[in-house]
Amino acid sequence: MDQTVCFFTVANTRNSSSKETIRRRNREKRYPLLSFHELPDYMKDNDYILNYYRANWPLKVALRSLFQCHNETLNIWTHLLGFLVFVGLTVGNLADVPQVVDFITMFSGQLPSSAEGNVSSKLSLGPVKPIDLQQKSSLEGDINSRETSTPNWPFYVFLCGSMFCLLSSSMCHLFCCHSRRLNEYLLQLDYVGITIMIITSFFPPIYYIFQCTPHWQFVYLTGITIIGTCTVITLLSPALMSGKFRSFRALLFVSMGLFGLIPAVHALVANWNDPYRNITLAYESAMALSYLIGTLFYVSRVPERWKPGWFDLVGQSHQVFHVFVVMGALAHYGAAQIFLRCRTQIGCNN
Repeated sequence: MDQTVCFFTVANTRNSSSKETIRRRNREKRYPLLSFHELPDYMKDNDYILNYYRANWPLKVALRSLFQCHNETLNIWTHLLGFLVFVGLTVGNLADVPQVVDFITMFSGQLPSSAEGNVSSKLSLGPVKPIDLQQKSSLEGDINSRETSTPNWPFYVFLCGSMFCLLSSSMCHLFCCHSRRLNEYLLQLDYVGITIMIITSFFPPIYYIFQCTPHWQFVYLTGITIIGTCTVITLLSPALMSGKFRSFRALLFVSMGLFGLIPAVHALVANWNDPYRNITLAYESAMALSYLIGTLFYVSRVPERWKPGWFDLVGQSHQVFHVFVVMGALAHYGAAQIFLRCRTQIGCNN
C-alpha cells in the first residue's frame, strides 16, 4: 500500500513538474520577437532595424532577456560592461590598488616620470649643492602637506557621473520594451544620465587646472552646471522625445561639450609650460574624438542605413555609439588621473 501511494506521489510530482514546464514555455511563446511593422507606434524609432524587437513584455520576462538574443542585447551589454569597468576603477581607487588605478595610464606611465624630470631641470638655477638633512626633511614635509591638501572628490564626482550614465542607459535598453509609460520614463532617465556624465566630466580638469585660481573654478563649473540644467529641462519636454528631434538632442549634448573649449583654451594659455600638457591633451583629444565619432554614428544611423536588416543584431549604429562613449569615458579617466597627479606633485606657487 505504501509503495502504491509513493508511486502515485512521484507520478503526480512529475506530472506537475512537466505541466509547469509546459506553462513556462507557453508563457515564453506569448512574447515572440517582432518585426518593425508589428511594433506599437511609440517604439518605432529606427526603421532600418527590421527585426528582433521586444514589445509589451512583463518586467520579469524583460529582465530574463538580458541573456537572450534580440536587437537590444548588445546595446544593453556594451554599457553594462562599461558600468562594471568603472565600478572596478572606483573600488580600485578607493582601496588604492595600483594595478586597477593605472588601468588606463599605464600605457603612458613613463611620461609623468619624464615630466617630473623636466620640472626639476627647469627649477634648477645653478650648480648642485649638498642638501642639509633638516632642510630636506622640511621639504618633504612641505610636499606631504601639499599632497594632503589636494582633494580627490572631483575625480570621484566624474566616476559617479559616468557610472550613473552607463547604468541608466543599460536599464533603458533592457526595460524599454515593457510599456509606453516606462519607455518614456527610461528615455528621460537616459537623457539625464548623458547630461550628468557631461557635467561631471568637467569637474576633474577644471578643478585641478584652476585650483590655484578658485574664481575660475567657480565660473566654469557654475557655467556648465547651468547649461546642463537647461539641457535637462529642455530634453524632459515630451514634445522633444520623438525620433524627429534625434539630431536636435545630439546637438544639445555636443553644445555642452563645446563649452569645454573655453576653459581648455584658457588652461592651455595659462599653463603653456606645464610638463604634463602634451599627455593630458592627448587623452582629452582621444575623449573628444571618441564622443564626436560616436555622435556621428548615432545621428547618421550608419551602417544599417546602407543595408537595412543586415545589422539588426550586431553592428548597428547605436551599438557603435555605445562603444565610443565608453572609450571616451576611459580616455577622460586617464586624463583625470594625470590632472590629479600633476596637482598633487606640483601644487600652487603661493
